[in-house]
Amino acid sequence: MARVCVDIPLPHLDRPFDYLVPAADADTAQPGTRVRVRFAGQRIDGWLLERAAASEHTGRLSYLERVVSPERVLTPEVLRLARAVAARYAGNLSDVLRLAVPPRHARVEAEPAPPDDALIMGRSCDTPGDTPAVVHDQREEGWGAYRAGEAFVRALADGRAPRAVWTALPAEDWPARFAQAAATTVRRGRSVVAVVADARDLDRLDAALTDTLGSGRHVALSAALGPAERYRRFLRAARGQVPVVVGTRAAALAPVADLGLVAIWDDGDDLHAEPRAPYPHAREVLLTRAQMAGSAALVAGFTRTAEAQLLLDTGWAQPVSADRATVRERSPVVTPSGADTHRARDPDADAARLPSPAWRAARDALADGAPVLVQVPRRGYLPAVACAECRAPARCPACAGPLQLPSAHAVASCRWCGRPAGGYTCEHCGSRQLRASVTGARRTAEELGRAFPGHPVRTSGRDEVLATVPGRPALVVATPGAEPLAAGGYGAVLLLDTWALLTRADLRAGEETLRRWLAAAALARPGPAGGRVVVVADSALAPVQALLRMDPGWYAERELSERRALGFPPAVRVVSVTGTPEAVTDLLAVATLPSDAEVLGPVPVDDETQRALVRVPRATGGALAAALHTAAGVRSARKAAAPVRVQVDPLELL
Repeated sequence: MARVCVDIPLPHLDRPFDYLVPAADADTAQPGTRVRVRFAGQRIDGWLLERAAASEHTGRLSYLERVVSPERVLTPEVLRLARAVAARYAGNLSDVLRLAVPPRHARVEAEPAPPDDALIMGRSCDTPGDTPAVVHDQREEGWGAYRAGEAFVRALADGRAPRAVWTALPAEDWPARFAQAAATTVRRGRSVVAVVADARDLDRLDAALTDTLGSGRHVALSAALGPAERYRRFLRAARGQVPVVVGTRAAALAPVADLGLVAIWDDGDDLHAEPRAPYPHAREVLLTRAQMAGSAALVAGFTRTAEAQLLLDTGWAQPVSADRATVRERSPVVTPSGADTHRARDPDADAARLPSPAWRAARDALADGAPVLVQVPRRGYLPAVACAECRAPARCPACAGPLQLPSAHAVASCRWCGRPAGGYTCEHCGSRQLRASVTGARRTAEELGRAFPGHPVRTSGRDEVLATVPGRPALVVATPGAEPLAAGGYGAVLLLDTWALLTRADLRAGEETLRRWLAAAALARPGPAGGRVVVVADSALAPVQALLRMDPGWYAERELSERRALGFPPAVRVVSVTGTPEAVTDLLAVATLPSDAEVLGPVPVDDETQRALVRVPRATGGALAAALHTAAGVRSARKAAAPVRVQVDPLELL
């Protein structure tokens, strides 16, 4: 008899179902294999979870339709993790397994197996003579710049399970540090799972691991690989052919044997949050995995999130950070420029909409032969325009969407419906003239080209993201997250239009702004080498103060304290329930909420949907998730027409 998780995203069917195993499939129908079953008159995919001698079901059992493949793609460790993630996020097990196991490619499974010497898992590396030849000897000088850095690596070398929150110094070669930690873990015969936010970071980590471990010792997983190659690399991990798996958020669920270390870089990046149900965050998946496996954990970045600070406050992890003298030595000089009073003194600076400190920093860096990075928060040319007379936002006459100008000579068009608005007339004052409300990266590049003639201007954003730029005089205009690396570092980094980040109606606006600023500042040369960062913002603001001092830990402590006072994650557990007013009301009425649950709302999200927030102490988070999942199952069994989206600790609360 086989217990099967059927791939059906209905909460009331989120449980294993028993099936008889045909005699012909008795040997291949093993736990972890894919199967096909008949369910409610249809053939459905599923995962065989376990074999059992008897079933508690008193009725007639059906047989498995067939074993799709004898490949055991679902390991027991990943199954336990998937169940924990589903419970944590009030989701279905099948939804988590769909994230963990990529679609099958029969041709890839049929490819010849690698030679025996490529199978490395299970080899003990307790003594130097046992160390795999391709693993280079690692020195700790990179980690030596941090308090407790060398102790963290030594603990890995001793086979212990240290847990650290690492605040990296500016210009730190973090992929090399990750590779050192991974190699140290591998020498103990244990495996590593590391997660990064995007393809650029993955490419850097991939190269660092190849340099440190040698070729063929790790796999890099991402959706950009294509289905066949992704499945090929997944199978190498599932078969125990590599000790290290790195990738984007789905790699947090990758199968490895004898897990020794989990690591995540830049855990505040919203790309770590899965957009598909049950919406898990890679950081929480990895921390859950480390807790279950008793492995080491490393949460790292140039900044520190409130969630990482909570790990420190509770004693679950220890800080790995540099002392103030080292921070000052390695950091660029940061200058705030919150007022425009100096712009009138410099016509060139005014033409480039730069305050005097920013203009001078760019001029001096270019004169020294260094590139200049200009970070602007919006892409495009003029992504938002307004009436030139009354300053009212310009709206599309057809759908009331915001108007934009895609270029200097283009006709205004709607960002929502795309219709041109050549005959625009302000409904408030009747003016036909437009002015910029928000300046995008392309318009900024155009203005900088006029202010600094003779120097090339390059842009990096959604249309074309540059990985690197030469260490020659040039202006590089980039949106957050698209900043390229410069050979030798940037001579100056200018942070413009900061109000667009700071004034967002978002609980995490300040934290996210500081994260983006520090990521850009980390690309500058150190202060003793002439590196400058100019932030066009009021120096009294807390994120600006943290940037000036290069002290993200101070800001994280402040942020977590405010979250505790306000009752927001991560200090408490919050679940958002979004749907039609009737559906939200129905779900909350059906759910047996914990006694300490507090319901906020519901409030309108748009014309058709509402959202309610349910808040409980962290200790009650599991009970709340279970109650809401049960309620969703009741509505699913009733065949309720309107769906409800349940998200645990969503990134966007406001």
